[in-house]
Amino acid sequence: MFISLGAGDTSITGWTVRPFNIEYIGSYWPAADGARSLDLSGGTAGGIEQTFDTTPGTKYIVTFYLAGNPTCPPIVKHLDLGATGNSTAQYTFDVTGYSVSSMGWQQESYTFVATGPTTTLFFQSQDFSTCGPALDNVSVAEVPPIPTLSRSAGAVLALLLAALGWMALAGRSAS
Repeated sequence: MFISLGAGDTSITGWTVRPFNIEYIGSYWPAADGARSLDLSGGTAGGIEQTFDTTPGTKYIVTFYLAGNPTCPPIVKHLDLGATGNSTAQYTFDVTGYSVSSMGWQQESYTFVATGPTTTLFFQSQDFSTCGPALDNVSVAEVPPIPTLSRSAGAVLALLLAALGWMALAGRSAS
């Protein structure tokens, strides 16, 4: 059903448990995706972190599914999420009306700009309980830059617009 993982555990590929226990959930409740998910409060406010390569100045988006362990208080679960050099974001999930057979997973997202060649991403429960925020299906992707016009392309576009405006005016005065 679930496995307790302690601080420093690296059993989940690519992730390290920090600073306290979490629960690695199997069949106890349905995962948002796949066969496993996490309860980030394995007796107290636990969490996970992962360090990966990034390009400084590049924007990234983290998507994940959030729910909450509905079997004990608090009713509103609290999760902090952050990335090296960026502000922390807070997320909540109200378990009212949900159960272990119907978790109510919600997709969430977080964006950050890399400040160095590596970034440490962390998810941290703020619930000092045995029932905390549930986490699943985390992914990180680079946000493609918005295309911008070069100066020369902008100048050409301005000339074309001016020419079109002049042609419209010339057509009006001819009629």
